[in-house]
Amino acid sequence: MIIFALGVEDLADTRFAISPINETVLSLRVLREPGLYALHLPWRRSVLGRLDPPGADLLMSLVGPHRAVPDFLTPRPAKFAATFEEELAAVRGTPPDVVRRDVAAVYVRGRLPDILQEIDAADDAPVVRLRDTICYQLQRYWEVAIKPTWPQMRLVLEADMTYRSRQLAVGGARLLFADMHPNLHWHDGVLHVDKMIGKHRITASGRGLLLVPSVFAHKPAPPVDPQGPPSLAYPCRGVATLWAPTPTADATALTSLLGAPRARLLHLLAEPLPTVEIARRLTVTPSAVSQHLQVLHATGMITRARDGRHVLYRRSPLGDQLVDQSARAVT
Repeated sequence: MIIFALGVEDLADTRFAISPINETVLSLRVLREPGLYALHLPWRRSVLGRLDPPGADLLMSLVGPHRAVPDFLTPRPAKFAATFEEELAAVRGTPPDVVRRDVAAVYVRGRLPDILQEIDAADDAPVVRLRDTICYQLQRYWEVAIKPTWPQMRLVLEADMTYRSRQLAVGGARLLFADMHPNLHWHDGVLHVDKMIGKHRITASGRGLLLVPSVFAHKPAPPVDPQGPPSLAYPCRGVATLWAPTPTADATALTSLLGAPRARLLHLLAEPLPTVEIARRLTVTPSAVSQHLQVLHATGMITRARDGRHVLYRRSPLGDQLVDQSARAVT
């Protein structure tokens, strides 16, 4: 078990960030152990044939026997939404001794793979060479495996943060962590992370807690190093929508009332979504979606709220009632 002890100041400084390099590195687990990530099998099938085998072998060797990855590959986000290139530059600047320490921590109970043996070199030059090769392969892997769908992934991550922020506003830290994952438990200012390899207590001491929602995390993932600033990657909501086929409305009464496009749209808006994500899921243009959103909003069936650079739309109580009644009529 890993424990985060958070004071009042730490809770006040609890914040979220999006990390493209975190998603890139954690996705390697899906390639390595697909049986644990059934939701991502469509993504995995789509990228396997496009990977460079030697490069992929090197990257997957960085996933340890217990699925931990070296901390230096997932640096703490310096701002809310850094670019992949900015985060990769931080990885490229990792001192050789930190690279050694973090890789050794992942393989603390097992033998290093042959492809990583340079980590044990007494001289720094082989370690630097290996670090730079890893960064080169991460860049190539990002371009092939993550970047093409990163806009959709980011929208799912942002929708999760919107939901979590609302939980925090309504019920404080207790509600924020209540449904984040079964392994997380909040009690009396302490966040418990169960079923972890490590067993240590981290006192935040005014450093706050950084929460990083993740598409590819299957359970909460704190840093391996207990001395680092408190942070936690956690599985975000809505991951299944990334690879699922476009939903179809089956409520004939609602379709007769609104027309098929608006009925499908109303069914989709059970969660807050921006226009571009709605258009992606329905495979139509954003302008076509905007016209229907205006009508549904004017009739009180949906609500809207601004979240940064996006306007998020969601069913209103009236919209929920129409969808529920129509579903009951069909069944």
